[in-house]
Amino acid sequence: MSNAESGDEGEQSLISHLIELRERLLKAVVAVMVVLLCLLPFANKLYGWLALPLVAHLPHGGSMIAIEVISPFLIPVKFAFFVALVLAMPVVLYQLWAFVAPGLYKHEKRFAVPILVSAVILFYIGCAFAYFLVLPAVAKFTAGFAPAGVTVSPDIGKYLDFTLLLFLAFGLCFEIPVVLLILVLVGVVTPAQLAESRRYAIVGAFVVAAFLTPPDALSMLMLAIPMCVLYELGIIGARLLTRAQPEQRPDVTRT
Repeated sequence: MSNAESGDEGEQSLISHLIELRERLLKAVVAVMVVLLCLLPFANKLYGWLALPLVAHLPHGGSMIAIEVISPFLIPVKFAFFVALVLAMPVVLYQLWAFVAPGLYKHEKRFAVPILVSAVILFYIGCAFAYFLVLPAVAKFTAGFAPAGVTVSPDIGKYLDFTLLLFLAFGLCFEIPVVLLILVLVGVVTPAQLAESRRYAIVGAFVVAAFLTPPDALSMLMLAIPMCVLYELGIIGARLLTRAQPEQRPDVTRT
């Protein structure tokens, strides 16, 4: 085969991969848009549900306000889009998996699906932890420090930004066990090295929590402590994983 023919085949292969990637991305976007269209009629109710932890702890006479003209419409729609993105995440990840799966080895596929499923579940758990435990605690904690004569009236837009930051922070930080398992699988670290680095991980957890959470000690602790626990769970999972792996080299046949 000539170099020209080889180059043509390589170019055609690249083009076909780009076309498939475009189709996968389009399907992912369509999935998000379909979920969003289903949620739009309930956008105001969704935002009311989001605001419950704060409204329940507002002082007597306090209420939420909208300081921008378009905020009463835009803010609920913005939150509905976030919910649609979270609910459609399994479809988005499936499209990503369908694109990369043909290029993986058999032993890589064996671990990829459980890791993807675990990542989605842990992200959901992190968001639920932030909503049901962190938001009420932070709202109660901050409302108690309002000076006398000050009416507490949080802006709906600022509150949405605050809650989305919490959801993303807790959702992503709850992925620690998955990240550790991936690092062990690719040979970057061993379970023993992870255990030896425990003290640095604890310090890092508090630094990350201080950076990601609002400037109060309560929310920082409520993120840092679960991160430390998840790090320990990641070490346990990594040890179980290394014991389950066969001693011989895995089959590297691509399918």
